[in-house]
Amino acid sequence: MAGTAFSTSCNLGRCWLAVKTHNARSMPGKLVSQCKMRKKFTIKAEIKFVTADDAKELVKVGGYNVLDVRDKSQYERAHIKTCYHVPLFVENTDNDPGTFLLRTVHNNFSGLFFGIPFTRPNPDFVQSVKSQIQPETKLLIVCQEGLRSAAAANKLEDAGFQNVACITSGLQTVKPGTFESVGSTELQNAGKAGLVQIQGKISAVLGTVLICAYLFITFFPDQAEKLIQLVPAG
Repeated sequence: MAGTAFSTSCNLGRCWLAVKTHNARSMPGKLVSQCKMRKKFTIKAEIKFVTADDAKELVKVGGYNVLDVRDKSQYERAHIKTCYHVPLFVENTDNDPGTFLLRTVHNNFSGLFFGIPFTRPNPDFVQSVKSQIQPETKLLIVCQEGLRSAAAANKLEDAGFQNVACITSGLQTVKPGTFESVGSTELQNAGKAGLVQIQGKISAVLGTVLICAYLFITFFPDQAEKLIQLVPAG
């Protein structure tokens, strides 16, 4: 049976694919540029998605550096000690009519209830990261819910970072004490602000009042009846 061998030859940035049969005759293949061959055979590293406990091991044992991509407000409430901070989104302070209207609506709804600033994509995100961190650095990218970190990881992977990991579902899944943190609250609570932040306190106070009222009516029914009679009829 005839044997077949493949070989390539390159000259001045151009490459040829040659096929040799058993009797050493060459059949020249298609002319392919060297840059196209490089592009075709480029292999991208796969982004790691890990649990909070696994992330702790990556930092403690694996030598990963932490990059926090949350907005400034969440970062200031709580962040992992000795981390880098480059927000994927920055506050939008533009004052053109369309932006002003959207910001007003946002601040009266999402901003009021969740304490989330009106933001826009950070146009300098990749460049800011590259100015502080070398592409070969092992990076654990964190955000509050896991969405921004995944988006940031894709951007940095395209920019040449090949050792990237993210915490699945973000810092909201991190248990107290997992990482040494800085701020006024725990990492998992850094995303709570606005009315949502005080909702738990309101519920706790209201629940305490209702329990006390129930106990008073149960153990002091006569006094409770007299108090009810003092309430003006509707």
